Amino acid sequence: MNFEERKALIEAQYEALISRRNTPIEGNGIINRYEYPIVTAAHAPLLWRYDYNPETNPFFMERIGVNATFNAGAIKWGDKYVVVVRVEGDDRKSFFAVAESPNGIDNFRFWNHPITLPEAPEGSCLPGLDAPATNVYDMRLTRHEDGWIYGLFCVERHDDSQPGDLSAATATCGIARTKDLVNWERLPDLRSNSQQRNVVLHPEFVDGKYALYTRPQDGFIDAGSGGGIGWALIDDITHAEVKEEKIINARHYHTIMEVKNGEGPHPFKTPKGWLHLAHGVRGCASGLRYVLYMYMTALDDPTRVIAQPGGAFMVPKDEEYIGDVMNVLFANGWIADGGTGADMHQTDDKVFIYYASSDTRLHVATSTIGQLVDYCMNTPSDKFTTGDSVKTRNRLIDRNLAFLNQQ
Repeated sequence: MNFEERKALIEAQYEALISRRNTPIEGNGIINRYEYPIVTAAHAPLLWRYDYNPETNPFFMERIGVNATFNAGAIKWGDKYVVVVRVEGDDRKSFFAVAESPNGIDNFRFWNHPITLPEAPEGSCLPGLDAPATNVYDMRLTRHEDGWIYGLFCVERHDDSQPGDLSAATATCGIARTKDLVNWERLPDLRSNSQQRNVVLHPEFVDGKYALYTRPQDGFIDAGSGGGIGWALIDDITHAEVKEEKIINARHYHTIMEVKNGEGPHPFKTPKGWLHLAHGVRGCASGLRYVLYMYMTALDDPTRVIAQPGGAFMVPKDEEYIGDVMNVLFANGWIADGGTGADMHQTDDKVFIYYASSDTRLHVATSTIGQLVDYCMNTPSDKFTTGDSVKTRNRLIDRNLAFLNQQ
């Protein structure tokens, strides 16, 4: 096959993938999954991967490969559904890139260029850390009431206090902001007494301050003494520092979040309260298992939990189990039609949940604000023992039997 024949074949295969229609799969009454992932490594533009010059690439070989596309922030941009995807190259370095869709469920196309993200300002990093980031990933997007769109993401650097261990790393929260998703202003990294991953910016000011959902941890992987999802108020986002932090959603023994948990995207404001999507991690024989869960907090106090269904909201299904890091669901982006930023979302607003499976590919699930709020407010909470779990299930059975016997 010559250069032109192979190029034509690859381009035809690519267009067939991009334009493929995605069909919903009837779910559990809470969400619908879809037949296909919405963004995979094969969705990466051919211009990113192939040299189109026949003189320098006579066999039309892929020159710079893409390994995975996952863990995307999300935002409604005009009439487009936009995801800021973590793209991992074959060299293991991740970067951010924007893909957009006309309907939020298929036909996602990347913009021509990845996001060119500036390094953190010189001298702004935590003491003992070099300024250039080895890796960045998992951006959460927040359209804040101050008029900026913020991207908060994990910044990974080698832990130079352990020079003999090439896998030793540190995690800090990087902060950038934009008005157009193309030009980004990089702010100093978040300063904190602990390592921080999965930090999320609340869309409204609270007591005149910026508010962060944090995830304090002792090490790069292990939460250690970090108790769960934290809350911190920040005086100045351009020099953000966690001075006081409290845990608002704690880890618990023998639950889906006994090892660690973290906020997903920023919460939605609904008439019943703030609607949160998060991930929980537990250990099992095959390693760490990541699932998604939900909870709600009060409108007048976003730190006060008012509802939390017991157990997982979403777990890996079928081929979602398989990938670079197996048995993982992770979400850091969702979109609700009908509002922007911290606007109040109503019952019939459609919700698009962008979740990744096994650190490999990106999917979408859909629901509505009404369904998700109903799920949170009317699903029993976890009482933390087998005995109470059986009592909870028996109460449902007894109510059903009584109702059916009246028919």
